[in-house]
Amino acid sequence: MPQDPAAALSSLLRGATIDDHNEVYEAATAALRANASDLSSQHTQVVALLNLDRFDDALRVLSQGGDRLEALCRFEKAYALYKTGSLDEAAALLRSGPDDDRGFKHVAAQVAYRSERFDEAASIYHDLLQTDAADEDNDISINLSAARAQLQWQGFSGPADDQPHDTFELCYNAACSCIARGSLDTASNLLQRAVRICDASDLSDEDKEAEMQPILAQQAYVYARLGKMKEAMDISKSLDVSSGSEADFSSIVKNNTAVIDPAPENPYLLQRKAASWLAAAKQAKLFNHQSSLFARNSYVIDIKAHKTQGVQQRTANALAQAQHPSTKADVNAMSVLNAAASAYGASGKGILSKLVSLSEKRPKDLGIVLTIMQVQQEQGQAGAALATLESFLKRLDGDEDPSTKDARFSPGLVALAVSLMRAQGREASAKAELVKAATYWTQRPVGSASSLLREAGIELLRSSNSDDLALAGSAFEKLLNEQHGSHVASAGLVASLAPSDPSKIQQYLGDLPPVDSLIGSIDVASLISAGVATLPKTEASKKRAAADDAPERATKKRRHRKLPKNYVEGKVPDPERWLPLRDRSSYRPKGKKGKKKAADSTQGGVVKEEETLELVGGGGVKVERASGASASSKKKKKGKK
Repeated sequence: MPQDPAAALSSLLRGATIDDHNEVYEAATAALRANASDLSSQHTQVVALLNLDRFDDALRVLSQGGDRLEALCRFEKAYALYKTGSLDEAAALLRSGPDDDRGFKHVAAQVAYRSERFDEAASIYHDLLQTDAADEDNDISINLSAARAQLQWQGFSGPADDQPHDTFELCYNAACSCIARGSLDTASNLLQRAVRICDASDLSDEDKEAEMQPILAQQAYVYARLGKMKEAMDISKSLDVSSGSEADFSSIVKNNTAVIDPAPENPYLLQRKAASWLAAAKQAKLFNHQSSLFARNSYVIDIKAHKTQGVQQRTANALAQAQHPSTKADVNAMSVLNAAASAYGASGKGILSKLVSLSEKRPKDLGIVLTIMQVQQEQGQAGAALATLESFLKRLDGDEDPSTKDARFSPGLVALAVSLMRAQGREASAKAELVKAATYWTQRPVGSASSLLREAGIELLRSSNSDDLALAGSAFEKLLNEQHGSHVASAGLVASLAPSDPSKIQQYLGDLPPVDSLIGSIDVASLISAGVATLPKTEASKKRAAADDAPERATKKRRHRKLPKNYVEGKVPDPERWLPLRDRSSYRPKGKKGKKKAADSTQGGVVKEEETLELVGGGGVKVERASGASASSKKKKKGKK
């Protein structure tokens, strides 16, 4: 007698280990043929499909199973939605689940991570790590370090995690945090350590090779950032980017290899080659900053291939849908590419004229303004660059839109303005800019502006003005209240409030390190015995010294008058030495014109006499009369016949 399908399924599930999920799926399917409404068999079939990575089929079974099956399999449906990329639906379903279920929390953390809500993912992993789950501590710690590394890439400050770890995953995540902070040498050392730990692990050779690939790809990236192009190229060529590898990994490796390749390539051949990995990147599961980077590289390749009109139109369409001003890197990078395509082929002042015309069309486009400033800086016009920025900031000050104000007082833009002002010696203007930024952010949620508030507070502490100290105290208090503070914020708050309101600083004194820990290694006695170097005091005495005590006045050194080189002592100088050369008696002009001019001149020339001829009707006319010598000289000599 054939065994009952439901009983066969129950017997199979009671086994100690189940390695063949396909067998479980076939048994559940057979049980459902006998009884299509068996809820337990449907649940088993969904779990088997998830283990077989058939997530679309699992969702289809759940939708066909009715509300009872979906209510029973909320966790499985959320996991299937997460694996198929339906992150919003998965998050909505997880919010309706129990808050104390660890499985739901794990999936919620994964959904938040893939949705790039890394702060939420880090918070969930931190809560999971606080509960008693010794068998999951290592995995949770790895996921928590990955979320914190992604927060570093988004610009959020956090604790440095660059210490050596016992697992290669933790070393890899710590290296990614260092790369985000710019500590490339430390990141390179951590990646090398991750390679050694992975190679010495108990994994199989196939698993080791799979785990090594992303570590080596990151190592090639770090080498390229450090300028070690040969090492980066050697590692990139050794990576497996065959058709069997994951689409996101192979696309990233191919893109980076093309960037660091030192050999110049025909731009049209590069465009044809890049089309393959750019098409694969659209199908891969990339983060937003990765997909935007691929889009930017695509535009750059098109510009190199002289396809500027297409780039100009596509970027203009994308910018028309974006909000300006924007602090998003992809939006501003799109503006720069649009400017490059619009000003393609221009040089010198022609570039600035085209960029200025673009800025007039989009007066709130931050990317265009930064491009103009960069060109002006390259042309040595630092003052014009600062004037361009100040004009842009003035336009933003006139707009009361909250998003415009956030961009106006964004940390990067304020830091750029302050640095340019200080470079030109405008310290008062730089301080005024910091005061306006600190005033703005003390009245709003800090978010990513914590670094700006901290630096502004430190700068205001140097002032003796009570208003500046009060503003610095408000900035540090804001940081501490929103959990963005540190020992620096605590010390700054104490320093700013101590002169005006000492009662408020008592609760923060405990956060400061004791004085003995700061000066414990200093030998005060040796410093005192060595003496203190001081500058000599030179105070001028107001009392006039007595005549007897007055020092002898130094004889004034006479200045020797310079004499001409041809000076002969005792010889009488030429009395006409002060006259111009042509007025001296020794002057002899050269040439016919010079002699004629000298003859007509007053000195040494012929004196012209005048006589008056009487007219018949009365009156007379003065005419010149030449001398006899002059008249005889005009007679022509008769020639011989």
